[in-house]
This record gives sequence, C-alpha cells and structure tokens, in this order.
Amino acid sequence: MERLIIALIALLGGLVAALVGWLDSKEAFDARKFGGSAVRSLIAGVVFAVGYHLAGAVSTLDLFYAFLGGAGVDVLGNRIAGKLGNGSFPVSQNTEPPAEEDPQEPKES
Repeated sequence: MERLIIALIALLGGLVAALVGWLDSKEAFDARKFGGSAVRSLIAGVVFAVGYHLAGAVSTLDLFYAFLGGAGVDVLGNRIAGKLGNGSFPVSQNTEPPAEEDPQEPKES
C-alpha cells in the first residue's frame, strides 16, 4: 500500500508541475501537451514505486521527496523533449498540415 501512495504522490507532483507550467505560459490549454506531461508523470510514479525500498512506515518527508521527484521528472522531460522538437513527448506530434478550403470552389449557404 505504501508503494501505491508513493506512486500517486509522484504522479500528483508531475501533474502539478504541468499545471503550473501551463498557467505560466498564458496559452490556451493543449490536451496533447498536458497528456505528454501526464504520461511522463505516470512513468515517474511507477519508477518511484518500484525503486523505493521502504524499511518502515511512509513519512511526510518520503511523500515530499516523491512529489518533488515527480515534478522534476516532468520538468526535465519537458525541457529535453522540447529541445529535441516534440515538447509533448511521448505523445506523438501532429505533423499533418491543416486542411484548407479550395478558393475556386463556391461555398454553400
């Protein structure tokens, strides 16, 4: 049960970091970018849960470290993915250009 709590707190840390980053950007909400952060946070939660060896009960300090770790994984992953050209990694980037209307074709009213 302690590992589940650690995983959820790390996930929460990553999601909070993504939310604060979105609020700081003053852009419209982009579910694709937030989805990438959610996946990175989920990965961080799993890594923390698997790699965390609990010798005793979970303390507040353990939860704080998991929260900061989840936020850190999301922030670093976002920076690295942004430098590589896909800021929403591991969610794929939409590379198709938007469909344009043919100016020669009359519009129906």
